[in-house]
Amino acid sequence: MSNRWLGSADVPRGDDYDARFTTLAQTGQDVHGEAHFVTSLGVSSVLDAGCGTGRVAIELARRGLDVVGVDLDAAMLAVARRKAPHLPWYEGDLATLDLAIPDTPLHRRLFDAIVLAGNVMIFLAPGSEATVVTNLARHLAPGGALVAGFQLLPGGLTLAHYDTCTAQAGLALAERWATWDRHPWDPTSDYAVSVHRRLT
Repeated sequence: MSNRWLGSADVPRGDDYDARFTTLAQTGQDVHGEAHFVTSLGVSSVLDAGCGTGRVAIELARRGLDVVGVDLDAAMLAVARRKAPHLPWYEGDLATLDLAIPDTPLHRRLFDAIVLAGNVMIFLAPGSEATVVTNLARHLAPGGALVAGFQLLPGGLTLAHYDTCTAQAGLALAERWATWDRHPWDPTSDYAVSVHRRLT
């Protein structure tokens, strides 16, 4: 099945997508809520999964974190690479991503945190959510955090299903909020930011 993001003709991409956040920042709005949240977890390395034009990854790197960005959309990555050519950007599918490092015990790059901002989870190919979560969990260091924020839309990905996916991947829920600035979660919330930790 196709990725919902790439299959959406009316979704702005590349420079058009990036311009929205530039405009918001110019009007004085804080566009770095996700970076504030991730930084507060006390992590030093982050995989920005579904990084888009690099807004979150670039801000995390500016704060001194070791950051890698990956996205399936070449147009979005082109903007990220132009804005921050010094950062590592990978084009790839989150379901099959394998950031290999030769001559290491697991032969795989591990991160203190993986962030899925910008509704990444609800733009995945339908039915691939569990595969994506399991694959990303393989890139988490023990005790590492999978951080995902997404809208709760009628007929869309539910928190119950997402929690099942994370549990199957060996992750346990540590925190859940209604916004990136930690407004308390309640069942009427239409957005959720969840932190799941790798158990081993």
